Amino acid sequence: MASHYQQRLSLLVESIDSKILNQSRIGLEKETLRVNREGGIATTPHPAVFGSALTNPYITTDYSEALLELITPPFAQMREALAFLRDVQQYVYSKLGDEILWATSMPCVVAGETSIPIAQYGSSNAGMMKTIYRHGLGYRYGRVMQVIAGVHYNFSFADEFWPQYQALQNDRQEQKAFISESYFAQLRNLQRLGWLVPYLFGASPAVCKSFLGGKPTTLAEFNENTYYQPYATSLRMGDIGYQNNKENETGIKANYDDLQSYIQSLNKAINTPCPEYAKIGVKVGGEYRQLNANILQIENEYYSTVRPKQITEANEKPILALQRRGVRYIELRSLDVNAFDPLGINDTQLYFLEALMLYCLLQDSPLIDAAERVVIDQNELLVAHRGREPGLQLVRRDGPISLRDWGLEVCDEMQAVCEYLDSGVEDAPYSHALEKQRAAILDPALTPSARMLAEMRENGEGFYHFAKRKSLAHHAYFSELPIDPARKALLDKSVQESLARQQALEADDDCSLDAYLTRYYAQD
Repeated sequence: MASHYQQRLSLLVESIDSKILNQSRIGLEKETLRVNREGGIATTPHPAVFGSALTNPYITTDYSEALLELITPPFAQMREALAFLRDVQQYVYSKLGDEILWATSMPCVVAGETSIPIAQYGSSNAGMMKTIYRHGLGYRYGRVMQVIAGVHYNFSFADEFWPQYQALQNDRQEQKAFISESYFAQLRNLQRLGWLVPYLFGASPAVCKSFLGGKPTTLAEFNENTYYQPYATSLRMGDIGYQNNKENETGIKANYDDLQSYIQSLNKAINTPCPEYAKIGVKVGGEYRQLNANILQIENEYYSTVRPKQITEANEKPILALQRRGVRYIELRSLDVNAFDPLGINDTQLYFLEALMLYCLLQDSPLIDAAERVVIDQNELLVAHRGREPGLQLVRRDGPISLRDWGLEVCDEMQAVCEYLDSGVEDAPYSHALEKQRAAILDPALTPSARMLAEMRENGEGFYHFAKRKSLAHHAYFSELPIDPARKALLDKSVQESLARQQALEADDDCSLDAYLTRYYAQD
């Protein structure tokens, strides 16, 4: 008897042209540290030649002035997203002067907490709020954790897909509600398979000793300047990376049952006081240390490998945007920066991820109970720290299973999805991408994390020298690329327009910062 998954896929193949699936929208966000030629985190301000970090849609900053975030618009063609990411990185490289962009997720040559400059967004209320939020993160979790870089993959199915898919499901509810319900089913399955992304694409099995700042660690010593774990895939996603810990103590955790449950759980965390954060103080000596002393200052503080997203309007709270307009797209946040590709990510990864998105939509997706939530978190940590360990056992709803067997099972089931997606394009790129990932499950030495450690051993180098070597090679790659005049003109224009928009925002403020924050949190 065919499974529900096979039945849904068969209906899809029979009824919906795969070209509609090939029109799914993909956007990329790549974080990357500006560093000096020795790998030290840049202490210079965000360069003015990149425009306003507050309002430039393509070049901004994340936590730190030194942590660039490069953003593509959503594209129907994956290669267009990669081309935009390539061009915006080339644009940045052309204006960096003596600095370079660090090629890995984990930073290096960290000279303590105070060496990391917090991002500044100007004097507008909206800009000040962003900076205060980052001060709060520094007080709560430490600044060093905030400069770990990653790549975010933003995905949405084409608008034309949803009415046809809803009809196949014989679903008669409002389309907006059906879309959100479907995305939440997809999100739950992406969490169940969350371990697969760091296994296949994790590229942070080692860290610079300076990252830990002399703190005790269970990590092994690779050489005099590097810690590692022999079978690690992504220490960034492990327990040395950025996590929310207070949620476990308070019992507040994002609820992925449905849109309303998710909104209510985050809203509760934003409005629940945390005694430990109260000790930090909110406004001390007339200066804000954090936006509030609650479990979360704002929604974005909640760490999750995947998030439902909706485009926000001016000063709109993200959970209100979701409440009003439903889920617009999925943000996958568990990708390490790929040190083996100058762009930080490549087409093979993206073809696989796109197929995984459809696979997770079509699979049955029961609600996640408390016991399964624990298992999901444990699987992710196990794979982050020990993912390439021979015989590693994970746990799923039906009991223990080896990573290898589970991974091969997923690949087998994804084969038909990839063949369906390939029917609309040349050269079967989805099936080729799947085969590469199947090979990496069969042979962990093919994963980026294993390749990184192998190169380090072969060259007799620690993490610092590996990362510096890759960073300089990527710098040379972008320096030699021909410039696309049209893209340069677009990015030049965005720089100028962003500066004008920031000035307008600063001129248009109609209240004090205190009043602005009160108004922001009072939105309903």
